[in-house]
Parts: sequence; structure tokens; C-alpha cells
Amino acid sequence: MAVTKDDKKNLIIMGAAGRDFHDFNVYWKQQPNYRVVAFTAAQIPDIAGRVYPEELAGPDYPKGIPIESESEITELIRKHHIDEVVLAYSDLNHLDVMHKASVVNAAGADFRLMGWRQTMLQSKKPVIAVCAVRTGCGKSQTTRRVSEYLKALGKKVAVVRHPMPYGDLTKQICQRFAQLSDLDLHKCTIEEREEYEPHIMAGNVLFAGVDYAEILRRAEAEADVVLWDGGNNDTPFFKPDLHIVVTDPLRPGHELAYYPGETNLRMADLVIINKIDTATAEQIALVEKNIRAANPKARVLKAESLVTLTDSAAVKGMKVLVVEDGPTLTHGEMRFGAGHVAARRSGAKEIVDPRPYAVGSIKKTFETYTHVTEILPAMGYGDKQMSDLRQTIDATPCDVVIVGTPIDLTRLLKINKPSVRVTYELKETNGALRELVGKAAAQTTKEK
Repeated sequence: MAVTKDDKKNLIIMGAAGRDFHDFNVYWKQQPNYRVVAFTAAQIPDIAGRVYPEELAGPDYPKGIPIESESEITELIRKHHIDEVVLAYSDLNHLDVMHKASVVNAAGADFRLMGWRQTMLQSKKPVIAVCAVRTGCGKSQTTRRVSEYLKALGKKVAVVRHPMPYGDLTKQICQRFAQLSDLDLHKCTIEEREEYEPHIMAGNVLFAGVDYAEILRRAEAEADVVLWDGGNNDTPFFKPDLHIVVTDPLRPGHELAYYPGETNLRMADLVIINKIDTATAEQIALVEKNIRAANPKARVLKAESLVTLTDSAAVKGMKVLVVEDGPTLTHGEMRFGAGHVAARRSGAKEIVDPRPYAVGSIKKTFETYTHVTEILPAMGYGDKQMSDLRQTIDATPCDVVIVGTPIDLTRLLKINKPSVRVTYELKETNGALRELVGKAAAQTTKEK
């Protein structure tokens, strides 16, 4: 019996321009009993008000699918007689997830979370996934280390990055990055560059975009192994043969308190306790205890996050402004990052509080994320934020700017002060990572 228009259930996907689009593409688009009425937007500025285009949405959506603000969810449910709302974004504490569920239920709709069987694509090639329990645990440095081990084995590697489609979605269906000029070609934001550029500098080919079925096909055509580089604390889009999950003892307990980070923890084959060189023994012990309780079958590896300054002498005795990775500080809820650690270790006289000098969207960021105090989050989701960031740096009175972001911001922003850069690399305490990477890369048959 054919499903008529009136028989379809009305659905809203709550998202943040990433996981939501993927779930729609691989699952909801194919469901004859559902009509996706809208996406909602959160976390990322300037996403609401756009449209998921017809070219991606398909013939059932000739006008595309509107992207509305999540703050309007109650009104949207009532206006469109919504039957179900499905959550499809990451790094939310469990309490916030249930608050959202309560709002949705109170408006009369069902609230839903999706499992991996419906959302993970199966690859023909071995897949190694690097994920985390929170934003800012150290996924990128771990992914770079994994790629080093794979290339040492003679494997061609295609890195696939969690989506960051903040521009024209029709031009971001499948993006390939192999050289720095590709970042300009695709008009990448600071946030995109921070994730993509380190891989390019390491000689890796990287894919990202909107349509991850097409991206997977492209990656498989170029590589022996597909390396998934996760975003926030989201679960992989591809079914992994080795699932690596990074934890952060500077935020002990968070590994069991955030969605879907706890899901990652419980699914992991290898759990890395990173940053043991800056965490206390008590913090490390608590994280390890929680890992063992949640996932006793997982291998556990401890690692340092080695922080290096390009010029320590330029910092000693100076007043410094520390600029850190934006998402790590904002929805990652960290109070400091690698730049702050480097400033303290190098004997900075003072870390200058940038809040009194913040302008525009950067000022609003401080007002929203009140836990961020004496460090400046490098927000750069568009030209306006990048301009506001530069003006804030220029206005802050200091001797030196410490750039703690994954890329050198001074190549994108012309600032009026001297700067030094921080880099950070993973240093494992044993050979478990290399061993498991080798085993995953050697697979020749895949479970269907």
C-alpha cells in the first residue's frame, strides 16, 4: 500500500550543520513514512535562516528544507504538527539533552536519538576512527600520529573530516584538500583551516563536505585506509575497524556525562587518556576508573600532549595575550588550552585578560561563555568574526601574542603585535597505538 502525503509523519532534525545533514542523507531521505519539515540550528553562528537545498534534499523537497533556530522549536512543533524530533548534534551534557527532550515532549512530539546501525556507512577499505568524549581532548594530534604510522607501513591514507559546511552547501557536497591553495579555493573559515591545514602540512589528502556517501567513494578510490577524523565528541559516520577514543583528565568525569561522548567511550576499541603531563594523578585515576567501568574490554593508553613554543625567550617576563582554539573553549567548556600552558611554563609575567577589549561577535562570545576569562577564543566562522577577532587582538595591551590554535593565525590576520606559536603532539607511554593501527590496516576482508 502506497504511503500518501497525509500518512507521513512530520519530523524535525535538531542539528548544528553537520551530523544532522548526514543523518538526513543516509537515513531520513529514504524513509517513505516521514517528511522532514525543518532542520534547527545551534552552536554555530549564522546557520539559522538558510535552506538545505533541493539539490541535496532530493525531489521530495522541491523547495529544499528550511533551517530554523532551535529557540523556535516549540512554535515549530505546534505550527507544523510535528510528530517526532530527532537530536543530531554533539557535545551536549546529559542534563541538556533531557531538557531538550522535555521541551519537545511538552510541545506534544516524541524525542529520539539514533543509533550507529542507521547512520554509519560501511567502507570497502579498512577504517580507523579517531573520536573523543569532549571537544578539545586531542583528536587532531592523535589522528596525525595514526597517519604517520599508516604511512610508515606503506599505506596510502585518505583522511575524512567530520563536516563543517558553513558556506554554500551546493559547493561543499564533496571537498578534497591536498595543498594549502585548496583552502582558499573552498573559502575555508578559521575553524575549517584549523582542522584541515595540519593534515595538508603532513602530506595527507583530506576530504570533507556534506554528502559522506560520495566522500567515502572518493576516499576509497585514493587510499588503502580511510582515517576518520571526528568532530566535537560525535560518533563516526563510517563503521570503524579500529575505534580510537580520546579522553581528557583535565575534565575528569566528563567522559560519562556528555552526549554522544559516552557512546563513543562505550564503543571504543582503544581509549587514550591524553594530557597526563598536565593533569594530576587523582584526575588521571578517576578517568581510568570510569573507562574501566564503562568499557572493560577496551585497551587503555596514556599519553602526553607535548606543548612547544617557537620562541620561549620572547615570552619570559612579558605581558602576553593567549589565543586558543575557539570550539575547545566554547562548547568544549575548557578554561585554558595549550597556549595558556606554554605561557605559564615559559615564565610569562602576566596573561592579559582580553574581555575588556573584545568587540562585536567576540564580545558576545564572552557574554555567552562566561567560564572563558583570561584567554581569547579564536572564533572565525566567517569574515565578520575574523575581523572582530583581529580588532580584539589589536586592542588588547600586551607585549606578545601567543597563538595556541592549530594553525598560525598571523597568516590569515594581520595583527599589530609580535607573536609566537604553540604546537602540540601526542607522546604515547607504550606501543599500543602503533600495534592496533597495524592490525587494522592489515585487514583484507570486511564484515558486512
